[in-house]
Amino acid sequence: MSGRHAGAIDFEALNSWHTDAWQGLRVAVFGLGKTGFSVADTLVELGSEVLVVTQQADEERSRMLEVIGARLVVDEKLDGAPPALLEFDPQLIVANPGFPPSHPILRWAEGEAGLPVWGDIELAWRLRDKVVRADGTPAEWITITGTNGKTTTTQLTATMLAAAGLRAAPAGNIGVPVLDAIRDPQGFDVLVIELSSHQLHRINLHGAAGELHPYASVCLNIAEDHLEWHGSFDAYRDAKAKVYANTKVACVYNKADEATMRMVEEADVEEGARAIGFGLGVPGPSDFGVIEGIVVDRAFLDERHHTALELTTLDELAAAGLAAPHVVANILAASALARSFGAPTGVIHEVLQSFRLDAHRIETVAAASGVTWVDDSKATNPHAADASLRAFPSVVWVAGGLLKGAGVDELVATHVARLRAAVLIGAERGELRDALRRHAPELPVFEVEEDDVMGAAVRFAASVAQDGDTVLLAPAAASMDQFSDYADRGARFADAVRAHLSGE
Repeated sequence: MSGRHAGAIDFEALNSWHTDAWQGLRVAVFGLGKTGFSVADTLVELGSEVLVVTQQADEERSRMLEVIGARLVVDEKLDGAPPALLEFDPQLIVANPGFPPSHPILRWAEGEAGLPVWGDIELAWRLRDKVVRADGTPAEWITITGTNGKTTTTQLTATMLAAAGLRAAPAGNIGVPVLDAIRDPQGFDVLVIELSSHQLHRINLHGAAGELHPYASVCLNIAEDHLEWHGSFDAYRDAKAKVYANTKVACVYNKADEATMRMVEEADVEEGARAIGFGLGVPGPSDFGVIEGIVVDRAFLDERHHTALELTTLDELAAAGLAAPHVVANILAASALARSFGAPTGVIHEVLQSFRLDAHRIETVAAASGVTWVDDSKATNPHAADASLRAFPSVVWVAGGLLKGAGVDELVATHVARLRAAVLIGAERGELRDALRRHAPELPVFEVEEDDVMGAAVRFAASVAQDGDTVLLAPAAASMDQFSDYADRGARFADAVRAHLSGE
């Protein structure tokens, strides 16, 4: 018996933690990463029957699944529905964000089996009333996406709201699964949720119970990324645009990225929701921006047509290591989101005095002999590398890795004037090499062939760097060809820099 003939399920009734409709529901969970386990754990707690299907499973999570009472099927190929899944006869699929729409198991689920496929975010939205506020309502959601800057903006927004006395927490793609956050017994006033394009792809816009209604939302920027997952830039853009759907109070957009403004214009939002722009220039009367070195709110005040509220200054941000243009843009977006929820300007100012970026985000590793060494390993796509390069006037650029289908020609053409030299690493450095030859044929370009990737990269960079230069690791590419992740790549760069400067 297939899922489509297993009896009618009223999925609109699955709209609360407290409904009995979850009891006995057969749910197949695809994937057993951090998110996949949170889905399985949640469903078991609700009384559903759970089968986890995955291509790989670490030993600890496998044991934990057994403890909570969920079943596990590991199929390394997963090029179709395994027999155990067919026998389980699921009524619902919840897919881990790592599974692209083209994956054979999803084609089976949505095509041959005709099953509904949710993501963890839709499931969490339906269950968000497990723990409620004093007035009996669930925590509000503030949703954040963009090609770059999501994590910093999420951390900043949550920190600002918590400093304002609210029970606030970051969740989602930032590391804490949303399903873990909504089950936290202490409860929250507001969750600040970082959403990847993979998660947004699965958000339901056509069913009342599964439609998100965020309090405020933002798409920070949009550029080519994850094209191999989505299949096209249009599909990637459409997924990102879902962040604004049904927003209740504030749709925050990037004035320097017209695509985000169009997303807001095209979104179906709740009546009364405002469009709030942010940018590095002078703000309009519903914007956040910069006036003569002062960062201001010109949106959330009664006299916004004539006055503005000071949040901080560029000099203060520089003292805190937060003055790079793309970081200032993230600060403006976070401030807009926090202000939309009532955070006072004074609290935002205090937070910005003490907030520091995470490791591997435009992080100064060392400075010696007039050369500054900067680790921005988190610049895993061309858009992020563009923002990083713009922060420095003269650069020895360390770049390369896995490009994920993104082009680099425009990036190179934009920044050749600031390059002293380039040091290329990674499996897909050929496109970077070719672009550099086209746009800067005289530029010194080194290619790392050694096993000690960062040791060699640092030696090449040191051989050409001059007084006033920045040696910048901003790879414009993912790291998994040579490193375990971007943090490993950044840490090895920093270790190699320190070893070189100490003469080891």
